[in-house]
Amino acid sequence: MRPTVVYRTVGLAAALIVVALVAQELMTVLLAVIVTIILSLPLSAAASIAERRGAPRSLGALAALVTALGVLTGLAFAVIPSFVSQAKQFANRLPAIVADADRYVHGFAGGSAHRISAQLGSFAQSYSDHPLRLVGPLEQIGLTAIGMLLSLILILVAAFLIAVNPTALVNGFLRLFPEARRGQVRDVLSRVRTAWLGWMIATGIDMVVLGGLLFLGMELIGLNFAIGFAVFSALMTVIPNYGSVISAIPPILDGLAQSPTKAALVLIVYLIVNQIEGNLILPLIMARTVDMHPALVTMGLLVMGSLFGLIGVLIAIPLLSLAIILVQALWIEPQETRAAAARPERTT
Repeated sequence: MRPTVVYRTVGLAAALIVVALVAQELMTVLLAVIVTIILSLPLSAAASIAERRGAPRSLGALAALVTALGVLTGLAFAVIPSFVSQAKQFANRLPAIVADADRYVHGFAGGSAHRISAQLGSFAQSYSDHPLRLVGPLEQIGLTAIGMLLSLILILVAAFLIAVNPTALVNGFLRLFPEARRGQVRDVLSRVRTAWLGWMIATGIDMVVLGGLLFLGMELIGLNFAIGFAVFSALMTVIPNYGSVISAIPPILDGLAQSPTKAALVLIVYLIVNQIEGNLILPLIMARTVDMHPALVTMGLLVMGSLFGLIGVLIAIPLLSLAIILVQALWIEPQETRAAAARPERTT
């Protein structure tokens, strides 16, 4: 093989690696921009309300931001201590729960549950006997948490600045397009804003209502760790389709450790609450976003998870709604307009 061919091959491989690294970084930046825009929408709505009442936009956005942070902080102080305590108790009891559940699933799983219980106990014992093993992971988790906190602060500051003066950014973005297309672009931006803001409001309502109903249901049947399971299930609602299934597994397992009847009651509670969610809360989300087929949501979750990881899964619905709105505005609606304009010509 000629040396020039080798050099070109190596150069092409290096260029592809650089392009892949740059694309990955650009995706991260794009994701941060999208999250910032989503968070700026409720702040901008509050700023617009303040502006209509004669107050500065900055005051309205700041009031909304402080109120949101205050509510989240209050909920955190009210829920997190109980959640953390119950999560620790559940983790400590997990080997015993699996062993108890083995009495009811032994006929199906054989001795596998005994082995799982022994492995969980051995795993927990290894860390309790050698606590220094936790130093490395905890240090890494701490560094990651600090980085995420700093990123969140920057995102909130950027969202606040966007909410205070969105007109300059919107007008600057519109100037990227020909003047004849700016009206269409403005319409698309308005539709995306409505969809994303509606998704945020409905998701918040979904979390509060679903978490509260699950807590009441599990308290009524006397399930252990009711508040911990309810908070976990509420957080999992941001994952479409699969969050409710994943969040139901730990409480059903805990119920099975007590009796098959208790596990059946837990399952019934989750089915009833998810029916309420599917028939009352989710229609609120879909009414403000874009009607999406479950298969499309599933494929979107896989794509967004591959591109952006966990954050991509959490904001899959806004990203999918953005894609659908763009397809409708740029492809479907122009075709329908042309077809409608051509019909009278064929009939004459």
